[in-house]
Amino acid sequence: MKVSTKGRYALRLLVDLARHEQDGVIALKDIAARQEVSKKYLEQIVRSLTKAGILRTTRGFLGGYQLARAPADITLGEVLFATETEMSVVDCLKPGQECGRHDTCATFAVWKGLNDVIANYLNSISLQTILDNSKEVWGGGCMIDKTQ
Repeated sequence: MKVSTKGRYALRLLVDLARHEQDGVIALKDIAARQEVSKKYLEQIVRSLTKAGILRTTRGFLGGYQLARAPADITLGEVLFATETEMSVVDCLKPGQECGRHDTCATFAVWKGLNDVIANYLNSISLQTILDNSKEVWGGGCMIDKTQ
């Protein structure tokens, strides 16, 4: 399993929205500028997040995006499962691609266990947790906000 740029940018987009939650509906161009990410690329990402019920969309001249739920109710796992095409650690765990040997495979339980540990870890981290843990390092690493 490897988290793609799409998954990483989706998380950055959501952190940005959460940080500017008090501003109401946020235009995608503003997020793109703050995060230094192409607006076109973010348009692809918001479709997945809206379909998953993570984002709420307002159309029109003053339209934009906002979180559909509180940051504490959105998990990293939910974000990645909405944006990534593949989250399995090995091919035999991909939906619809189960190996015919999984009932007799000595290593199947190992890979399933690893997959479960990763999913549980990702689902244990909320957007609020990320916000709380990033307060002292905001502006460093991959968190970008040119307005701060």
